[in-house]
Amino acid sequence: MPPAPLLQLSDIALTFGGAPLFDALDLVVQPCDRLALVGRNGSGKSTLMKVMAGLLEPDRGTRSLSPGISVGYMEQEPDFAGFATLGDFAAQALDPAEAYRVEMAAEGLGFDPALPVASASGGERRRAALAKLLAEAPELMLLDEPTNHLDIQAITWLEARLKETRAGFVLISHDRAFLNALSRATLWIDRGQARRLDQGFAAFEEWRDTVWAEEDAARHKLDRKIKAEARWAVEGISARRKRNQGRLRALATMRAERAAQIRRQGTAAMALEAGPSSGKLVIEAEHISKRFGDRVILNDLSLKILRGDRVALVGPNGAGKTTLLKLLTGEIAPDSGSVRLGTNLEIAIFDQARARLDPDASLWENLTGDPLMRVSGASDQVMVRGRPKHVVGYLKEFLFDEAQARAPVRALSGGERARLMLARIMARESNLLILDEPTNDLDIETLDLLQDLLGDYPGTVLLVSHDRDFIDRIATTTIDLDGQGGATVYAGGWTDMQAQAGPPPADEERTRAKPAQKGSPKATAPKPARATATESGLSYSERHRFNALPAEIDRLEAEIAKLTELLSDSDLYAREPVKFAKATEALTTRQAALSAAEEEWLSLAERAES
Repeated sequence: MPPAPLLQLSDIALTFGGAPLFDALDLVVQPCDRLALVGRNGSGKSTLMKVMAGLLEPDRGTRSLSPGISVGYMEQEPDFAGFATLGDFAAQALDPAEAYRVEMAAEGLGFDPALPVASASGGERRRAALAKLLAEAPELMLLDEPTNHLDIQAITWLEARLKETRAGFVLISHDRAFLNALSRATLWIDRGQARRLDQGFAAFEEWRDTVWAEEDAARHKLDRKIKAEARWAVEGISARRKRNQGRLRALATMRAERAAQIRRQGTAAMALEAGPSSGKLVIEAEHISKRFGDRVILNDLSLKILRGDRVALVGPNGAGKTTLLKLLTGEIAPDSGSVRLGTNLEIAIFDQARARLDPDASLWENLTGDPLMRVSGASDQVMVRGRPKHVVGYLKEFLFDEAQARAPVRALSGGERARLMLARIMARESNLLILDEPTNDLDIETLDLLQDLLGDYPGTVLLVSHDRDFIDRIATTTIDLDGQGGATVYAGGWTDMQAQAGPPPADEERTRAKPAQKGSPKATAPKPARATATESGLSYSERHRFNALPAEIDRLEAEIAKLTELLSDSDLYAREPVKFAKATEALTTRQAALSAAEEEWLSLAERAES
């Protein structure tokens, strides 16, 4: 008998004052499902996830959970009211003996649990919300854009954590590499319906294009049939009126079916047009350094950027990527060294904070109020690459409707704000594009189009992004900032950089003995090496397990250390006996699991060597 589904939605309908967002939508999430939830911006992915979480009541339909199943939802904008620190928020549903889980997640995601909520940035708050979900470990996790505001190191950590979990999860993300690595099935939200493909995201686009091609063929066939039947109705009905009422009714049915078909939303009509060619030398930086107080951002970097280069800046959050952009474009001055800009530069900037948009002004006002887009004497036109165009017509090219033109920018989703920023920078001619986190919130189709445009763009591109796939497709040079003032220049994109840099030092040191950890029965055993599972003495599944064990051992050792530190409090038993008992039980369980994992790794290592 197949296991009961974790979650089931049946006949879901939802309308927000206009056309239905969903109508007769059905979906099922099975145990251990790893689902990529995909669809265009505005198709209702986040809304559907709130219905799945039970936070939004549909107009019609039912939501069913299997008995005893817990569902965790990572909110886009969590409510921190009543919590002093990020750690307090993340640990709110945990037993005090399990609070170490928050600290482990915080270390992997890169935020300080002791940071006061009042001084935390939006990105730090989102990381705390993600840590809360991971620490609570529900049977079903709903993750809405979990990689936004994470650097590549944190994304890699999260990817490894989700690969290890036995829980089911549903992911919304624009990060192709993240979806490819984690998804085993795909839920596609398209014109109010949910279609399921029992393959990961890597197979989605080919499947989507096949579905659309079949739809187009069926629509073309129906159109020809309607046309033929309509011609018959005009030419042949007068002599056979009574006999052919059934055929007329069939024609009316076909016309109603055709009228009910929902047109697919087209792609944004984006275009990039280069201005006059810049000089061959675009930017030359010589021995530049920058620091803020005691913190070194950049130390002695020399760099030459030529016309047509695509330079990606990568590194941990706070490493200084945006600062380096500002140094290279002359927005701020280095403490030492010099920056020389080339001749005839026309710069267009896409900033990650969308700071160049006035949130209280309408879309219309944001475009007509831009000095570089203003048409003298006209309040309803904007200058688009040297030609006047009506505001609404231009907004429609970026998939905004007429009603949105007068709405305030603050009412837009993240993806819609990103499209509006693209509309602004693409309206002007440029030969140097500055793109600071352009991929956040954009749907896959818009990302594809942006990549194609950048590929054909004759100017120069400076890019900050944590999207590994996007960097691979765009960059010809990658600069890795280490957060300590160092910057290393590599040829190619992210994958090329990884190949040139070699394995991280942590992996090279894994075979060395670690200092003994209190509470760990085998803490002096040599650490397993990740990259040695290619020997022919192991089966495929054994090699996979062999490679996964080091991360599992690391996790168990960290948990044991936290629990041991908790139990070292001599007054804990007298003060909180229940907490002491739970912590003791958890420590015993993890020590046994660590011992078993190390024995398993040693056994596999011996077999591989033999």
